[in-house]
Amino acid sequence: MSRRTVTFVAGGLAVAAVTGALVIGYSSDPVRATVVQSIRNDPTTSAPQTLQALPPAARSYVDAVEAKNLDALVASFHPDGLIVDVGREIRGHEAIRHWAASEVIGGRLTVLRETPRENGTTMLVVFAPGGSGGFRANYAFDIADGLITKAALTYAD
Repeated sequence: MSRRTVTFVAGGLAVAAVTGALVIGYSSDPVRATVVQSIRNDPTTSAPQTLQALPPAARSYVDAVEAKNLDALVASFHPDGLIVDVGREIRGHEAIRHWAASEVIGGRLTVLRETPRENGTTMLVVFAPGGSGGFRANYAFDIADGLITKAALTYAD
C-alpha cells in the first residue's frame, strides 16, 4: 500500500468513527431525542386566536415576555403576587422582577393552548430560555381585579 492510500484510508476511518460516535451519542440518549423531537413539533409563535382568547392579565404577561419588557411583566402581577416555579416560591413585585430578569426576559414563550377556568386560566406553553431550545410547561394563572395573583408553573407531561 502506498503512503497516499494509507492516509486516505486512515482519514476515512477517522471520519467514520467520529460520525458514528455522533450518531450513536445522539440516538443513545432517549431523553434528549424526545425533547428535541417534541420541540421540533411545537410552533415557535402563538396562534392569534389563542392569544385573543387569553384574559387580559395573562395576555399582558405573554406580551411582556415577547417584548422583553420587564416592567410590563411585573405590572401584570398583583403587588403581593405569588409565582410557584416548579416548587420555588417567588412573592411580590421585587422578587418577581429579580426572577423575571434572570430567568424569563430574553426567552421565547409560545402559547399552544389555553383552558379558561374560574378566576383564571391554564396555558400549555413552550418556554425557550434565551430564545432557543425550550420545554413544554403548564402555566396556571389565578387572576383577580385584572392582575395575576398566583402563577403556578410546572413542567408538562
